[in-house]
Amino acid sequence: MALPASFLDELRLRTPLSAVIGRRVKLARSGKQWKGCCPFHGEKTPSFYVYDDAYHCFGCGVHGDVISFVMQSQGLAFMEAIGQLAAEAGMEVPKSSPEAAEAERRRLDVVEVLEAVQAHYQKRIALPDGRAGRDYLLGRGLTEDTIARFGLGWAGERGALTGDMTRQGIDLGQLTEAGLIRRDEETNRTFELFSHRVMFPIRDRRGRIISFGGRILGAGQPKYVNGPETSVFSKRRNLYGLDLARNGVRTGGTLIVVEGYMDVIATAQAGFTAAVAPLGTALTQEQLEELWRVSPVPVLCFDGDSAGARAASRVMELALPMLTPERSLRFATLPKGDDPDSLVRKGGAGEFQRYLDAAKSPTDALYGMLREEVGDATPELRAKLNSRLIESTERIADKSLAWEYRRALLDLFKAGRSRPANGRTQKWDKGKAPLGLPASLRLPRPALRQDTTTVERTRILTAIVLRHPILLHDVAQAYKSLAMDPGLMRLRDAIEDWAEAAETLDSAGLMDHLTLSGFAHDVQHALAEAPMPLPACAASEAMPAEAESGWWHIFGFLNEELLREEVASAQQDAARNLTPETWRRQKALVEALAKIRSGEPDGVGFADI
Repeated sequence: MALPASFLDELRLRTPLSAVIGRRVKLARSGKQWKGCCPFHGEKTPSFYVYDDAYHCFGCGVHGDVISFVMQSQGLAFMEAIGQLAAEAGMEVPKSSPEAAEAERRRLDVVEVLEAVQAHYQKRIALPDGRAGRDYLLGRGLTEDTIARFGLGWAGERGALTGDMTRQGIDLGQLTEAGLIRRDEETNRTFELFSHRVMFPIRDRRGRIISFGGRILGAGQPKYVNGPETSVFSKRRNLYGLDLARNGVRTGGTLIVVEGYMDVIATAQAGFTAAVAPLGTALTQEQLEELWRVSPVPVLCFDGDSAGARAASRVMELALPMLTPERSLRFATLPKGDDPDSLVRKGGAGEFQRYLDAAKSPTDALYGMLREEVGDATPELRAKLNSRLIESTERIADKSLAWEYRRALLDLFKAGRSRPANGRTQKWDKGKAPLGLPASLRLPRPALRQDTTTVERTRILTAIVLRHPILLHDVAQAYKSLAMDPGLMRLRDAIEDWAEAAETLDSAGLMDHLTLSGFAHDVQHALAEAPMPLPACAASEAMPAEAESGWWHIFGFLNEELLREEVASAQQDAARNLTPETWRRQKALVEALAKIRSGEPDGVGFADI
């Protein structure tokens, strides 16, 4: 049975590939994608990569999408895999019928018509008729290569498109279905939607043309017109430039959301190859979902005027219930009167990058928005602001993340009493005053218990470090804060001394050093399977992410307050500069804290836990 392409596209959109594969493969973030050991051939070094809509193993060459993965991993036929995925996505598999087959044929016809129309517009911009459009684009600083790359064209006199398409065998009905012909309700006459406009082809995530946008030159309204909803085009679901942006993200670019076509094109020409824009509407829930399929932390650019502030607030309201530890946003505010296009033309790529680097985390942005809206000049306003901050966190569906947002926002609220008039927050060294709080406002750390459970936990934490010393980059400060029995303390000091001089933090090198330094007995004690067996995260074959998450989970039972501070610090680091390292550290810490709050045991099975 042939299924409609629209159904298959919707099924893929509703079924995150990393989630489906993650049920069978232990995945870890690797840049903008995931990686793990290939489930289709035995390997110890991960070479299986999962992107937003495809997977590929560089070891055995297997590749495909979510449908082919279910087929290959479970031995299912195509329709069996479709049925399983559709049930999970809450979709009904279309039944075969002549009407459905005809609808799909017409949908495919629309795509073919749009391709022919695109060729027409591109041809006309190179003719004398399109000189005005070409001069406009060149005057905006675009190069010939950029014009060609984005497929920009020209719609001339009304009738030119219809005449050209008729000669190619495309009739008015097909042009109407493609959204290029409209009917005047008063006169009942048909007319071409676009004339005397620079044309911007709109492509879907796979690069297929699904509609057009047109900009008029000189006087006239509306300045920009987008094609209507059709069988292949939805303004709410699609983003301009998404097909090119996906490739840009895969090659290391930052996903940037700007306002319009020219912003996307100008920033791409300046080297920002992962920019997208909504299609004449405010950002929608469907578009946010699409953004997060491409990048875990897209950067939203807004103008520095009141309209930009309102747009940012609308996006924040929309995004709050959708945020998770793996899905966030950053907010970049541009100077008043500038947009990305004008900023790049005036100041170059470096100037635009400066504002991207200064993009705010969601907590900082949300606090600033609510503080601006409510005010904090009187006790009454401060009480109202406090309530609004708490209310905003209650809209976050992920309870662990909601708790972290509440803590971060209230910390900012407390720090606001001593905030300078210019609104800038003083920076503090990591470990001294997290979240911008002065040391006087920090909660005291509870004293560590010196009982059998504590001793066993410190032993297991040491075992994890022995097997995975690379963790010292992130856990050294917390590890050093632990009270230990004398033998473990001596071993910890030896580990720290080795780490300061070692070129590579690898377990084999550490074990050799400790053995030669006379610590063999202490190592044997730390790695012993008694009085409790070591958890899986302390095994040498554990993945780094598993080891790190397990280390912080156990540590949290010893000092939950410090774990909370580490979570807040990691979230700020990731919000300021999201890299694979900052994202991984944030994820491990958030997972550990969530396990603590849920009461999940840490593997140290004493009765007093």
